[in-house]
Amino acid sequence: MPDDVAFIGLGVMGYPMAGHLAAAGHRVTVFNRTTSVAQRWVAEYAGELADTPARAAAGAEIVFICVGADDDVRAVVYGDDGALSTMSDMSILVDHTTASADLARELAGACARQRVGFIDAPVSGGEAGAQNGVLTVMCGGAAEHFERARPVIDAYARAVTLIGAAGSGQLTKMVNQICISGLVQALSEGLEFGRRAGLDLDAVLETISQGAAGSWQMSNRGTTMIADEFEFGFAVDWMRKDLGIVMAEAQRNGAPLPVTALVDQFYKRVQELGGGRWDTSSLIALLRPPQER
Repeated sequence: MPDDVAFIGLGVMGYPMAGHLAAAGHRVTVFNRTTSVAQRWVAEYAGELADTPARAAAGAEIVFICVGADDDVRAVVYGDDGALSTMSDMSILVDHTTASADLARELAGACARQRVGFIDAPVSGGEAGAQNGVLTVMCGGAAEHFERARPVIDAYARAVTLIGAAGSGQLTKMVNQICISGLVQALSEGLEFGRRAGLDLDAVLETISQGAAGSWQMSNRGTTMIADEFEFGFAVDWMRKDLGIVMAEAQRNGAPLPVTALVDQFYKRVQELGGGRWDTSSLIALLRPPQER
């Protein structure tokens, strides 16, 4: 059945995600800090525009958030203009922001005090996944809230999984980013090795992608890495934000992350080259001779 929902944050991910909700028949009210973006969304999808998160959330059965970082989430949730101030009993707050597990637990507690459900639900799949409605969503929270929200989330996801209690979704996203960072560095080194060895890299990719070395990164980024095309996808700036969260959590739980820490510094070097908005596959640029970058 269609739901009355709110979507707060219409960035490169949130804009198409909210669009999929509208296309699925849900009644969507949006809020975005840059009002012109929200106006463009409403013109495209015929939803409603609110001038504060509180007004967007009023009457919504599920409120979705997809903003930048922990403090951005707090800014749209708390206070007189925050979404939580107008959310009704038994409504659900779903946070798609990649943020800290501590924030997820904090929000779960704040929501529980108002009898509001909470799901931390970071996503993987990048801008293309959001546009095509095939995101992977990793969730933390109570099963009853998850089961209520999952059919709505399905509008822009191909996989929605409850991992555990509040914070589990964010911790799973950290695992995701740890794995991606190591994969991209290894793929970069392999492709640059092959280039210097004089191999036909297209043939190499076609061959090894069918074997044990195959991965999403290889299938979706290998050819663009060969062509030095990085002006798309998940930005280095965002990955460094995420890896900062990862490293802070690792300090708390004692997990050794030597490769992740090293790759984080490689991404810092990409930023210093002016590649902060390049796709994360741009790690390969560091391996090229300076005159070829």
